Amino acid sequence: MQKENVQKQEKQEKIVSMFDNIAPTYDTANRVMSMGVDKSWRRKACDLAYEFYAQDSIDKIVDVACGTGDMMNFWKSRSEVAGIAVGEIVGVDPSVGMVDVARKKFPKFNYHISKATEIPLQDASSDFLSITYGIRNVVERKEALVEFNRVLKDNGLVIILEFMKNENPSILGRIRDFYMNKILPKVGGFISKNLEAYEYLPNSIGDFSTVENMQNELKDAGFEILYTKSFSMDISTLIIARKTKV
Repeated sequence: MQKENVQKQEKQEKIVSMFDNIAPTYDTANRVMSMGVDKSWRRKACDLAYEFYAQDSIDKIVDVACGTGDMMNFWKSRSEVAGIAVGEIVGVDPSVGMVDVARKKFPKFNYHISKATEIPLQDASSDFLSITYGIRNVVERKEALVEFNRVLKDNGLVIILEFMKNENPSILGRIRDFYMNKILPKVGGFISKNLEAYEYLPNSIGDFSTVENMQNELKDAGFEILYTKSFSMDISTLIIARKTKV
């Protein structure tokens, strides 16, 4: 067991180091590779969460694996569109390099350098907790989901956007897989000068959970699934779940 824990820690540290290295070019590479379509996925996630929660004001939104802060800014801008007052938006990420970029882009938000399994916030203190394209990079995923439950208020929402594993891809899904396995790493590697980091992306998806397994893990951690939908040839999947128990 101790050896397994050491291996998990080493793997997590390697992932964090990789994101530190690509932080300066991360935004540019993402925009080029997604052709900007990720913005529509993020808007959809925010708008639906505000609809499901149905509150005029929200105390705190936490974005785990916040990276360079884009999702935090979507929470702010979409709250303004919805006419919802948000007290505080907090970013949590173990990569110092990514958070440094986020602080420069969005200095009004609050940040913590921390793992998803050790969020430095009080119990039941947050209304929303989001993690966008980051849950597959969390080595101890089940422990993280339990931590998400701890941080959320009763009936608080967890919002997950992620590239999920598809065990039975359609024809369009095979086209997606070809793009993500063959084209995307080369584009990201060219922009970032770090091919290894962008070869990690398709490998991490292949090693990741299916949508059904992710839903089951959320249920085991004390969440009720409210919404699940895949977008753009199943490239990206959105899951919204409500905290139902400790």
